[in-house]
Amino acid sequence: MTRTAACAAIAAALVALVAAADGSSRPDGAADSALSSLTAAPAFDETASAKDILAACRAMVPTNVTIEGHVNRRSRHGTEKAAYRYVLVRKNGGTELRFTDRDGAEVPFEKGGRLLDTDVTWSDLSMDFLWWDDVSFDEQAEAESVTGIICKVILVRNGRRAFRAWIDRRTGALIQANEIWDGKAVREIFCTSLKKFGDKWSPGNIEVGPPGAKYRTKIVVENVR
Repeated sequence: MTRTAACAAIAAALVALVAAADGSSRPDGAADSALSSLTAAPAFDETASAKDILAACRAMVPTNVTIEGHVNRRSRHGTEKAAYRYVLVRKNGGTELRFTDRDGAEVPFEKGGRLLDTDVTWSDLSMDFLWWDDVSFDEQAEAESVTGIICKVILVRNGRRAFRAWIDRRTGALIQANEIWDGKAVREIFCTSLKKFGDKWSPGNIEVGPPGAKYRTKIVVENVR
């Protein structure tokens, strides 16, 4: 089974151009070298529990912020299939999201399933799965390196639904994740670059799509305030 995953659950809303993946389960991009060159003490030690690791990851998610960016979906040949701007507001434990088209007109959407004609879901933007209480280490791999970044791998569950999350040991940042239904990966989330906003690391670019998809949606964070 391909290990893909994760969300860089950190800066919450995202944006980007669609990455025209060639049908493989992994995009070409890799997390920024800025993260891999960090020398600070690890966010948690080797004895940390799965709950401790999840708590460290939650602490990296910006709160009481407004995140602006764009979401684009392209085909494997580079043809643009969808393009929207978004504003995501995290405030007092709640999340609000607004989409607009290229002309600035607001676009209504439903929270359930995919948002508009992209591969992005509400969970990708709100990172709500990081606040699920059922958490454990992945039985297949408690530690794993992702693009040279040493991660801890945990599972967070909510009924039949689950996410496998790869969390950077040094920063607590979420690097990758798979959404899982009934034990099967149905969507893949890749952080292909990271940015630092204040003292928090957040995804700069995120790619989202089903396993082996010919089309992927890319989310890019342009501004956090």
